[in-house]
Amino acid sequence: MIASGFNLFLIPHRLLSGGVSGVAMLVGYFTPLNISLLYLLFNVPLLVAGWFQLGRRFIILSILSVGATTWLMTLVPQTAVASDMLLASVFGGVLVGVGSGISFRVGGSTGGFDIIGSIITRYRDFPIGNVLVGLNGIVILAAAYFDDNWNLALASMVSIYVTGKVVDLIHISHVKVTVYIVTTRTDELLQQLLGLQRGVTKIKTEGAYSHVERDMLMTVTTRYELAELKRIIRTSDPQAFVNIVETVGVMGSFRKRSH
Repeated sequence: MIASGFNLFLIPHRLLSGGVSGVAMLVGYFTPLNISLLYLLFNVPLLVAGWFQLGRRFIILSILSVGATTWLMTLVPQTAVASDMLLASVFGGVLVGVGSGISFRVGGSTGGFDIIGSIITRYRDFPIGNVLVGLNGIVILAAAYFDDNWNLALASMVSIYVTGKVVDLIHISHVKVTVYIVTTRTDELLQQLLGLQRGVTKIKTEGAYSHVERDMLMTVTTRYELAELKRIIRTSDPQAFVNIVETVGVMGSFRKRSH
């Protein structure tokens, strides 16, 4: 989806997608260098930084996404599907947003500013799409300065705005959920759960029918981290009873800090 958004809608009209891909496009428009190769090269240092900040699984999936996008950009022809620049910016933005949102939803990213946005949202609680739109504004200003064409810059802003909104519709990282886990493998689960940088409350429970004592672990997390949380539960205690409810709001300390 991302490769199609780039090659079929944005690049033929010299539009930008924002972020690292936008920087790659900007450099590619003014040099003979290949945009797909630039996209890969510009992502490498951010993927390395994300390895230390966001975890191995997240970055491995991100590398997979960046690699696949780079490869598919060499296969999808750079042909304008829409002759109108505004239509191209909107539909290109939708395709890129859907592809990025799905990558986030399964626990990865599409690299670039997505990684920076993910790092920021770990410390500040607001939608990642808004973070991406803010970061991408810098790229748009650079495009307007170098290309001296505000029509292209404004159309690129539309594309980036649409991408950010679509990402938030799919990703919903800022939506909180409360997870209740009734388990007999408390220590094994706690060892894994505390690695997610979230506080966990342990409550002693007793089955009303069986009178068997168990522990109930309660934690509040985001939809983005829910996939990883489910994987931990399935691995540590497949027999655990889990109840997941959407959380309206959180007061007090939401994030657990190692320091």
